[in-house]
Amino acid sequence: MLLQIVVCAAGPAGDVGRLVALAQDAGWTVQVVATPSALDFVDVPALERQTGRPVRSKYRKPNEPKPPRADAIVVAPATYNTVNKFAQGIADTYALGLLAEAPGLGIPVVVLPFVNSGLAARPPFRRSVEELRADGVRVVLWPEHQDPWARALAELTTDV
Repeated sequence: MLLQIVVCAAGPAGDVGRLVALAQDAGWTVQVVATPSALDFVDVPALERQTGRPVRSKYRKPNEPKPPRADAIVVAPATYNTVNKFAQGIADTYALGLLAEAPGLGIPVVVLPFVNSGLAARPPFRRSVEELRADGVRVVLWPEHQDPWARALAELTTDV
């Protein structure tokens, strides 16, 4: 089963290899998809070695084969921008394009927003979280006292 991990440009992104390892230990094949800004936050060569797959951040070229569809998606860490765009159906990056269609295809999605308290308190963010939840997306606010990577995977395994 293929798990796509969408990683955004937030502090914990550099540690996403831990989520990759946990998912692989649970039997998943993992594909990392980075938002364009997240490429500066992650160690792309290390993630490619770990997964055996290229980190994707752009749409494929017309002559390139279509990548396999994910069986599930985890977005971690998810930024304020990504959460709001996902809720609105905006698909202006490869990562958001995957997310925009996932609920309509019945692909389970877990989102772990990593935003500061000021952004989390804003009405646009709160509305986006509620809209995503209403669309069947599991939105789990970044857990303070537990491993967020394990939490994301635990939320996912209740669906798949």
